[in-house]
Amino acid sequence: MSLIKSTHDFLALLGGVLIVGLFVWIGVCLYLAYTRLDEMLERLKHCSAVMNRAPLRHGGPLGKVLLVGGISGIVTFPGIYLKHGGVSADDLSEFPASLKKKLAVLQWCGIGLLLGGVACAAGIKLIKVYGA
Repeated sequence: MSLIKSTHDFLALLGGVLIVGLFVWIGVCLYLAYTRLDEMLERLKHCSAVMNRAPLRHGGPLGKVLLVGGISGIVTFPGIYLKHGGVSADDLSEFPASLKKKLAVLQWCGIGLLLGGVACAAGIKLIKVYGA
């Protein structure tokens, strides 16, 4: 007996896997927030884009996830922030490479999970509309 009998079943299963992936992603964000957040904020203390978000660290787990997500976006895609002066180039160059890599992987995984979720939802909707 096969678990997947149709494209709809496949997309539904994939959507479930993506939801589990989002929970894992949130867990990793929380782990980084509770273990490395002070270091990240200290290393980026001259970056206005980060310091504007710094009060989120007192916002409980959700605030910490938002802050780590914001920092990972800034570290992964610094171009626009450098262009507008929201990030210090010196702070970014002195940011630990291992932590920068972890934040970049976290950012790209989050983007992939969200895009995968949108694709699954769109696929299921198309199947319902066109009866494929």
